[in-house]
Amino acid sequence: MELIRGDITEQDTKAIVNAANDRLAPGGGVAGAIHRAAGRELWEECKKLGGCRTGEAKITKGYGLPASYVIHTVGPVYSGVLEDAKLLGACYTNSLKLAVERGIKSISFPAISTGVFGYPLEEAAAVALKSAIEFLKRGDKIDLIRFVLYGDDALRIHENLLKEFVMNDSDIELIEE
Repeated sequence: MELIRGDITEQDTKAIVNAANDRLAPGGGVAGAIHRAAGRELWEECKKLGGCRTGEAKITKGYGLPASYVIHTVGPVYSGVLEDAKLLGACYTNSLKLAVERGIKSISFPAISTGVFGYPLEEAAAVALKSAIEFLKRGDKIDLIRFVLYGDDALRIHENLLKEFVMNDSDIELIEE
Protein backbone atom coordinates (compact mmCIF):
# COMPACT_ATOMS: atom_id res chain seq x y z
CA MET A 1 0.00 0.00 0.00
CA GLU A 2 1.30 3.44 -0.90
CA LEU A 3 0.23 6.95 0.09
CA ILE A 4 1.21 9.89 -2.11
CA ARG A 5 0.19 13.49 -2.73
CA GLY A 6 -0.60 13.93 -6.39
CA ASP A 7 -3.01 13.98 -9.29
CA ILE A 8 -5.10 10.84 -9.86
CA THR A 9 -5.13 11.47 -13.64
CA GLU A 10 -1.33 11.18 -13.82
CA GLN A 11 -1.00 7.76 -12.15
CA ASP A 12 0.73 4.97 -14.04
CA THR A 13 -1.06 2.16 -12.21
CA LYS A 14 -3.04 -0.25 -14.42
CA ALA A 15 -6.30 1.26 -13.11
CA ILE A 16 -7.40 4.44 -11.42
CA VAL A 17 -10.63 4.85 -9.49
CA ASN A 18 -13.13 7.54 -10.34
CA ALA A 19 -15.16 8.97 -7.45
CA ALA A 20 -18.18 9.09 -9.73
CA ASN A 21 -21.74 10.31 -9.63
CA ASP A 22 -24.54 7.78 -10.17
CA ARG A 23 -24.77 8.59 -13.90
CA LEU A 24 -20.98 8.18 -14.35
CA ALA A 25 -21.15 11.58 -16.03
CA PRO A 26 -18.43 14.20 -16.22
CA GLY A 27 -18.82 16.69 -13.42
CA GLY A 28 -16.64 18.56 -10.99
CA GLY A 29 -13.85 17.33 -8.74
CA VAL A 30 -12.20 13.98 -9.40
CA ALA A 31 -14.82 12.83 -11.93
CA GLY A 32 -14.47 15.99 -13.99
CA ALA A 33 -10.68 15.80 -13.97
CA ILE A 34 -10.70 12.14 -15.03
CA HIS A 35 -13.19 12.73 -17.84
CA ARG A 36 -11.22 15.74 -19.13
CA ALA A 37 -7.93 13.84 -19.08
CA ALA A 38 -9.37 10.66 -20.61
CA GLY A 39 -11.24 12.39 -23.43
CA ARG A 40 -14.74 12.18 -24.87
CA GLU A 41 -14.52 8.41 -25.44
CA LEU A 42 -14.74 7.82 -21.69
CA TRP A 43 -18.12 9.52 -21.44
CA GLU A 44 -19.33 7.66 -24.54
CA GLU A 45 -18.48 4.31 -22.89
CA CYS A 46 -19.91 5.40 -19.52
CA LYS A 47 -23.28 6.21 -21.13
CA LYS A 48 -23.57 2.55 -22.16
CA LEU A 49 -23.14 1.25 -18.58
CA GLY A 50 -26.53 2.41 -17.27
CA GLY A 51 -25.17 4.33 -14.30
CA CYS A 52 -23.91 2.93 -11.02
CA ARG A 53 -25.45 2.61 -7.55
CA THR A 54 -23.74 3.80 -4.39
CA GLY A 55 -21.09 1.31 -3.27
CA GLU A 56 -20.93 -0.52 -6.61
CA ALA A 57 -18.07 -0.44 -9.12
CA LYS A 58 -17.95 -0.54 -12.92
CA ILE A 59 -15.01 -0.51 -15.32
CA THR A 60 -14.13 1.24 -18.56
CA LYS A 61 -11.03 1.75 -20.66
CA GLY A 62 -8.68 4.58 -19.67
CA TYR A 63 -8.48 6.19 -23.13
CA GLY A 64 -6.20 9.27 -22.85
CA LEU A 65 -5.04 8.46 -19.31
CA PRO A 66 -1.75 6.74 -18.43
CA ALA A 67 -3.89 4.06 -16.69
CA SER A 68 -5.38 1.39 -18.96
CA TYR A 69 -8.64 1.30 -17.00
CA VAL A 70 -10.94 3.49 -14.95
CA ILE A 71 -12.95 1.83 -12.21
CA HIS A 72 -15.95 3.99 -11.40
CA THR A 73 -17.53 3.87 -7.95
CA VAL A 74 -20.18 6.04 -6.34
CA GLY A 75 -19.50 7.03 -2.77
CA PRO A 76 -22.20 7.99 -0.29
CA VAL A 77 -23.27 11.55 0.35
CA TYR A 78 -22.30 11.96 4.00
CA SER A 79 -25.21 12.03 6.45
CA GLY A 80 -23.50 10.87 9.65
CA VAL A 81 -25.19 7.48 9.90
CA LEU A 82 -23.49 4.05 10.12
CA GLU A 83 -24.71 3.16 6.64
CA ASP A 84 -22.34 5.84 5.23
CA ALA A 85 -19.27 3.89 6.37
CA LYS A 86 -20.66 0.61 5.03
CA LEU A 87 -21.32 2.14 1.62
CA LEU A 88 -17.94 3.86 1.51
CA GLY A 89 -16.18 0.65 2.47
CA ALA A 90 -18.08 -1.13 -0.31
CA CYS A 91 -16.69 1.39 -2.81
CA TYR A 92 -13.14 0.35 -1.98
CA THR A 93 -13.85 -3.37 -1.64
CA ASN A 94 -15.91 -3.63 -4.83
CA SER A 95 -13.32 -1.64 -6.80
CA LEU A 96 -10.57 -3.96 -5.58
CA LYS A 97 -12.65 -7.08 -6.32
CA LEU A 98 -13.31 -5.84 -9.86
CA ALA A 99 -9.60 -5.14 -10.34
CA VAL A 100 -8.67 -8.67 -9.23
CA GLU A 101 -11.38 -10.20 -11.46
CA ARG A 102 -9.86 -8.36 -14.44
CA GLY A 103 -6.28 -9.32 -13.58
CA ILE A 104 -5.36 -5.74 -12.67
CA LYS A 105 -2.36 -5.77 -10.32
CA SER A 106 -2.07 -2.04 -9.47
CA ILE A 107 -4.74 0.51 -8.64
CA SER A 108 -4.86 4.15 -7.52
CA PHE A 109 -7.66 5.58 -5.38
CA PRO A 110 -8.64 9.17 -4.62
CA ALA A 111 -10.24 10.03 -1.26
CA ILE A 112 -13.77 8.95 -2.25
CA SER A 113 -16.73 11.08 -1.05
CA THR A 114 -14.55 13.72 0.66
CA GLY A 115 -15.26 16.51 -1.81
CA VAL A 116 -18.74 17.67 -2.71
CA PHE A 117 -20.25 14.56 -1.03
CA GLY A 118 -19.11 16.00 2.30
CA TYR A 119 -17.54 12.98 4.01
CA PRO A 120 -15.17 14.17 6.78
CA LEU A 121 -11.62 13.39 5.65
CA GLU A 122 -10.45 11.61 8.80
CA GLU A 123 -13.52 9.34 8.92
CA ALA A 124 -13.26 8.60 5.20
CA ALA A 125 -9.53 7.87 5.47
CA ALA A 126 -10.16 5.37 8.27
CA VAL A 127 -12.76 3.53 6.18
CA ALA A 128 -10.54 3.57 3.09
CA LEU A 129 -7.45 2.25 4.83
CA LYS A 130 -9.34 -0.40 6.84
CA SER A 131 -11.07 -1.62 3.67
CA ALA A 132 -7.77 -1.89 1.79
CA ILE A 133 -6.00 -3.62 4.69
CA GLU A 134 -8.81 -6.16 5.11
CA PHE A 135 -8.78 -6.83 1.37
CA LEU A 136 -5.02 -7.44 1.35
CA LYS A 137 -5.28 -9.71 4.40
CA ARG A 138 -7.61 -12.01 2.45
CA GLY A 139 -4.71 -12.73 0.12
CA ASP A 140 -6.25 -11.52 -3.13
CA LYS A 141 -3.70 -11.03 -5.87
CA ILE A 142 -2.99 -7.33 -6.16
CA ASP A 143 0.51 -5.87 -6.06
CA LEU A 144 -0.13 -2.20 -5.33
CA ILE A 145 -2.93 -0.16 -3.80
CA ARG A 146 -2.02 3.52 -4.04
CA PHE A 147 -3.95 6.31 -2.35
CA VAL A 148 -3.47 9.53 -4.31
CA LEU A 149 -4.29 12.44 -2.04
CA TYR A 150 -4.95 15.98 -3.11
CA GLY A 151 -3.31 18.02 -0.37
CA ASP A 152 -0.81 17.88 2.47
CA ASP A 153 -3.57 17.63 5.11
CA ALA A 154 -5.11 14.61 3.41
CA LEU A 155 -1.72 12.92 3.11
CA ARG A 156 -0.85 13.57 6.76
CA ILE A 157 -4.21 12.24 7.98
CA HIS A 158 -3.81 9.04 5.94
CA GLU A 159 -0.20 8.56 7.07
CA ASN A 160 -1.08 8.99 10.75
CA LEU A 161 -4.03 6.60 10.53
CA LEU A 162 -2.02 3.99 8.69
CA LYS A 163 0.73 4.10 11.33
CA GLU A 164 -1.93 3.77 14.04
CA PHE A 165 -3.48 0.73 12.31
CA VAL A 166 -0.05 -0.89 11.98
CA MET A 167 0.71 -0.35 15.67
CA ASN A 168 -2.61 -1.95 16.64
CA ASP A 169 -2.47 -4.95 14.27
CA SER A 170 0.41 -7.42 14.48
CA ASP A 171 -0.52 -8.85 11.05
CA ILE A 172 0.49 -5.60 9.31
CA GLU A 173 4.04 -4.52 8.68
CA LEU A 174 4.83 -0.94 7.63
CA ILE A 175 7.80 -0.52 5.32
CA GLU A 176 8.92 3.07 4.91
CA GLU A 177 11.18 4.21 2.08
